[in-house]
Amino acid sequence: MNLEIPSPELCRQLEMLRNELRHHAYRYHLLDDPEIPDAAYDRLFRQLVELESRFPELITPDSPTQLVGAPPLAAFAAVAHGVPMLSLDNAFSMTDVEEFDRRVREGLGKISEMQYMAEPKVDGLAISLVYRHGVLVRVATRGDGRVGEEVTAQAGTLAGLPREIVGENMPTLLEVRAEVYMPLSAFAAYNEQARARGERTFANPRNAAAGSLRQIDARITAQRSLTLFCHGLGLVEGGFLPETRHALLDHLAAWGFPVCPERRVVTGVAGCLEFHAELLARRDRLDYEIDGVVYKVDAREDCERLGTLTRTPRWAVAHKFPGREALTRVRAIEIQVGRTGALTPVARLEPVVVGGVTITNATLHNFQELQRKDVRPGDQVSVRRAGDVIPEVVGVVEQGRMRPEVLACPTHCPVCQAPVIQLVGETIARCSGELSCPAQRREGIRHFASRRALDIEGLGEKLVDALLQSDMIATVADLYALTEKRQELISLERMGEKSADNLLQAIAASKNHGLDRFLFALGIREVGEATARNLASHFKTLDNLENANLEELEGVPDVGPKVAARVHGFFRAPGNQEILARLKSASSTWQTWAGTPAGLLRPLEGQTVVLTGTLATMGRTQARARLEALGAKVSGSVSRRTDFVVAGADPGSKLTKAREFGVAVLTEAEFLEKIQATQGGFQS
Repeated sequence: MNLEIPSPELCRQLEMLRNELRHHAYRYHLLDDPEIPDAAYDRLFRQLVELESRFPELITPDSPTQLVGAPPLAAFAAVAHGVPMLSLDNAFSMTDVEEFDRRVREGLGKISEMQYMAEPKVDGLAISLVYRHGVLVRVATRGDGRVGEEVTAQAGTLAGLPREIVGENMPTLLEVRAEVYMPLSAFAAYNEQARARGERTFANPRNAAAGSLRQIDARITAQRSLTLFCHGLGLVEGGFLPETRHALLDHLAAWGFPVCPERRVVTGVAGCLEFHAELLARRDRLDYEIDGVVYKVDAREDCERLGTLTRTPRWAVAHKFPGREALTRVRAIEIQVGRTGALTPVARLEPVVVGGVTITNATLHNFQELQRKDVRPGDQVSVRRAGDVIPEVVGVVEQGRMRPEVLACPTHCPVCQAPVIQLVGETIARCSGELSCPAQRREGIRHFASRRALDIEGLGEKLVDALLQSDMIATVADLYALTEKRQELISLERMGEKSADNLLQAIAASKNHGLDRFLFALGIREVGEATARNLASHFKTLDNLENANLEELEGVPDVGPKVAARVHGFFRAPGNQEILARLKSASSTWQTWAGTPAGLLRPLEGQTVVLTGTLATMGRTQARARLEALGAKVSGSVSRRTDFVVAGADPGSKLTKAREFGVAVLTEAEFLEKIQATQGGFQS
């Protein structure tokens, strides 16, 4: 008997805790827009459970500990569940799992170890699928566990959902319980596209699945790449049911229901913990979000004997993984300039452990995202980390009292002060100083020296790093002053006289390439080999190109407004102009277009070619380079104007379209014969 008397302060604390949990449950279940991570909600819930266990007389029927989920939205038709859709108790430690196992064995009067069905706890939206005589008649969300929302039309768009089922011993009424989820690959793609459009992103895959399924317009749901795993039954009439849970899942799979393959029958606590550790280690290799493992008593008869509590079954528990999200505070927001010139706002955080790793920095992606989330120094924020993905700020939980102005996109690069360019329709702002910006120089030098650019053999990644670290070079123009630093070159680790001389010879040989290769080597964003060739052919000289206006640039074949703006901005950045002047003095060959060199045949000039499938003898990049060297334009899509398609192993829909349009299709062997027949015109 509890003789402790609750104080008025404790009663107020209880009510505040309940109200806070109700608020977060509403955000999570009804708005699909949580403010705090699951781990933070779990901590609050455990506090309430502990207080109510001390003072059971204070438990109220509307306490979050007595309820499941949240009431259904009025926008959907209400559906009463024949068998309540319960929640699960959580276990957070080995001790919690041992306690669950003890309660199960005591409840059944068993001493021997129990058999459990262990399966991933997929982080999605619980639904009920009702079949009559094998035909799907209704789909509903869990709602508050007793009444859910009808989403039959929306669920009809789910990948893998059977509309009809056939099989032996088919019940006349079959209610299947399932979890709807959005694959992680689809989740990442959706958020990337949403950020590019400046639209709201989903905080996590669970909210993506819930928000997508609960769309009034099923056509929107159909665009969201949702699928499901089935894991149990609700109401069943007629037919035959297996005696164990693992046999039931095999039965569902045989009937055509998608069932999670990551499942196993385990013995006792040791078996549960072993499965938990294995799945946690492989968590990041799965294409669906899981936040733990569910252990269920395997024998159906034992489950029936154990029964249920108000909101949870006695025969199951969810053993949670360490949270991928945590709360912390923003110390500052700084701007990071990436190797491609992209400007990214980064939150500097008070250290916090997320998924076993201490996090001190998190990306805010871009300035539109920063404005939309309204993150400022001093704010308490939710931070998410998944696998090797860079931690990100999910959103603001509590705003600071004294909030500075939200950080705006700068007009000039914080590293080199070159103008920042953000084209219309793009979310990423970039530094325009491709050649001069220290943040971009390493990648720029490597590209400049690459085989398909100016082909400076021997100037690999490690040597570029060594030259930069020793201050022997700072930009690509400095490569052409290395002849005066031969002794310093020789003194570099693993260099020596022969290697140094070979490098200097390769640098000298790079001066012999024409204007098109030089333009490609400059690394102007959006300018590939074909575009560089078109620019060189059109303007004839580097001076003409440098002085061209936007209208003149857009007059070049395959150069649209975006590429024109990139080229125009590149040649007007002061830092780039200074380095270009030094490069011009290094070689006059780069400054003029000599046209097609004498004796260089381009038999595929003007032809459009499409590559599809895997080529066994060469990569797609090499095949593209060969075709372009022969004058062909390599396109990513098939049209009636395509001259021929090269089809390797496992070709995709491009092959089908080629056949529909009557376009010639070459096998890899036929393609090789074609380019060998014109080998005199190929120049590597």
